[in-house]
Amino acid sequence: MANATGELTVKEVNHSYGTGKIKVPVLFDINLHINQGEFVALCGSSGSGKSTLLNLLAGLTKPEQGKIFVSGEEISRFNENELCLFRRRCMGFIFQSYNLLPNLTALENVELPLIFSGVSGKKRRQKATEILNRVGLEGRIDHRPNELSGGQQQRVSIARALVNQPSIILADEPTGNLDSKTELEILALMREMNRENGTTFIIVTHEQEVAERSDRVIYMQDGRIVEKRTRPA
Repeated sequence: MANATGELTVKEVNHSYGTGKIKVPVLFDINLHINQGEFVALCGSSGSGKSTLLNLLAGLTKPEQGKIFVSGEEISRFNENELCLFRRRCMGFIFQSYNLLPNLTALENVELPLIFSGVSGKKRRQKATEILNRVGLEGRIDHRPNELSGGQQQRVSIARALVNQPSIILADEPTGNLDSKTELEILALMREMNRENGTTFIIVTHEQEVAERSDRVIYMQDGRIVEKRTRPA
């Protein structure tokens, strides 16, 4: 595989759920290009197809028709093992519900991607500690999720997504469970990481604050992209 970049291209993608005669179309004629380092909000009402599109970009679902290129690789052609290795190398994920393991400390949760990548114990602890400090969790690294606030848990989730230095972060409603003050703090943190590292962020969101602070907003309706709006410089 070539060196990873944060560029994504979707070409003529159509997708349905179900098999045989019982199929429900969910995406229609999706064409999209996202440049490396963009901070993109993917917006639309429930059922518009935005989460399905995010799953396709992540390689968690293969498109029924069309092609998806990530970092110059046509991931829609990869087998499951190739997809797993590709995600591990190129992608980080942030979830609305944080998806932290409750019996592990913040440090241990952030170390997990490094374990899967074969990083040694000493190096893992060093990298995980550094990124937790970067996201403002000094003094909290030995706390378990139930000892942290929602905003702190999301900071752990962001640290875990970034610890392998992926070229792309895919986020599904990352501020959906947070109060408005914490939402702005988390959004500012993601923006900071985007600018400092050149990491591409693609965020599925209902939140207007996220859309207003993005480089570009892609609106979906009934399985189609209906508008692409770039924020004025």
